[in-house]
Order: sequence, then structure tokens, then C-alpha cells
Amino acid sequence: MAVRTCCVDLGRMAYLPALDLQHRLVAARQAGRLPDVLLLVEHDPVITLGRRARPEHILVGPEVLAQAGIEVHTVERGGDVTFHGPGQLVGYPILHLHERGLGAGDYMHRLEEALIGALADFGLPASRRHGYPGVWLGHDKVAALGARIERGVSYHGFALNVSTDLRYFQLIVPCGITDGGVTSMERALGRPVAWQAVQERVCAHLARVFDMQLEPLSCEELCAVLG
Repeated sequence: MAVRTCCVDLGRMAYLPALDLQHRLVAARQAGRLPDVLLLVEHDPVITLGRRARPEHILVGPEVLAQAGIEVHTVERGGDVTFHGPGQLVGYPILHLHERGLGAGDYMHRLEEALIGALADFGLPASRRHGYPGVWLGHDKVAALGARIERGVSYHGFALNVSTDLRYFQLIVPCGITDGGVTSMERALGRPVAWQAVQERVCAHLARVFDMQLEPLSCEELCAVLG
């Protein structure tokens, strides 16, 4: 039987409020006060550094980032340095993996499978790359993954470049990878792609690989549940 999962579209949001919301949801999920939750969001420009991040992978100084309106935050997810910003579909699955019988490797593999399936729906032959979490179109990365699991519950997640301004990635060494580039769906397709269509296909494939029954929930309804 599919697991009931609330799906909340946060729209455009700064990074720190979304991170705080994840922390609150993780605590509530660990306590059994709510079901699994999938957050979808498009962030204001931000660079995040994971647990294995090397500060020198940010290639410009703080004054350049401030002038460009880019925040920088160190977070508890795995991985190195990455960028989030407009035109990028970010997903934060708050899933009780232990209840689903999933380990960290299984979880990451299924995230990749869902994104590969969604990209295939748009005619894009995406794939994995051995040793590098994420989803690739040839030698260019189109989706980054970074997760944290605490007491069996996941947070952080994935970032899919839909129509992202790829010039932002010139400011960093994305995910610490020096032998590959970064691309977006629109660059690979050579045409615009509808945001809502991408979101729908990503959700459909996440529901498939995690056996979820997604139920839309508004931000207001979610806040009411959290109290």
C-alpha cells in the first residue's frame, strides 16, 4: 500500500526559512506527529557548503557574493559546495526511511532514479556517474543530491536545474567536481520548458520509486499541523 505523503509547494523562498522548516518537520516526524512530507521550493540565490566542503571551492570573495545578492551558509547535508537559485527545482523529502526499510544508499539511488525518469519524460537521456551522486546529461551535471538522515528521517534532498542561470556556477567548483560541467534542462533541450510540467513529472516519479500517495497541502495547513 502506498505511503501517505503530504506535498507542499513553498514557491519562491529564501534558504534559511526553508532550512528551519525542515528542522521542525524532522523533529515532528521523528515524534510521529505528522506523516512523511515532500517540500518543493525555488530558492533565492544561495551557496551552501556541506559537511565535506572545501572553502576554496568558492572562487570569489565575500564582497563579490554580497554584490550579487548571494547568501552563503554552511549546512549539515553531505557533499561539498553547491548553488541554489531561481529556475532550479529543489525538493526536500522528509521521509521516515527506517519505517520504509531504506538505508542511505537506497534513498540516494531512488532519488536519482526518480529524476532520471522525469528527465526521460522530456526526451533527455540522463544517467548516473559512478562515484558521483547526482544526475548527469553526458559529462554535465543537471541535478545535485545532498542528504542528511537523523534518527531515520531524511532531509535536504535534490536540486534540478530547469532554467537556472548557469553563470552562477562559475563562482564555485560545483560539488567539488573538476572534470565535468553543469547544465540545465532548457540548455539541453534548446527551448523553454514549463515549470509546472517539470514539477508534475518529478512528483510522479518520486511517488513511483518511493511508493508514495502524494496529497497536496498548503503552507498554511502545514503550519497549522506543526503548531
